[in-house]
Amino acid sequence: MISKTQMVSRQTATHYKWGGPYEDDCDGWHLLRTPHLSIIEELMPPGTSEIRHFHIYSRQFFYVLEGELTIEVEEHSFVLQAGEGLEVSPGQPHQVFNRSSNPARILVTSQPPSHGDRVNADGQG
Repeated sequence: MISKTQMVSRQTATHYKWGGPYEDDCDGWHLLRTPHLSIIEELMPPGTSEIRHFHIYSRQFFYVLEGELTIEVEEHSFVLQAGEGLEVSPGQPHQVFNRSSNPARILVTSQPPSHGDRVNADGQG
């Protein structure tokens, strides 16, 4: 089987909105979406966050491209700057925040993909 190799960018990737009370505060672009691996570029405006949750199967790696990102994993808070990343293992409750006054641009790698493998940790949704 020969795979089709192609370049991808935010301009060519599938775009979606997520986060906030109306699910439309943040942007995401599926840079790679296969049954085994997901790589998403996300843009989080200042003051945005996601709902605390965990994944049954997905292992995730969050990498900051620009700005500052706070990730709470279980009972620990990590503040990541551009060029820094953090792994979140399956089953670990976590929540991502942009508590800074500037946008945060991040890469989220999930193996296997995390969509459909999300359990809200606070009983919401």
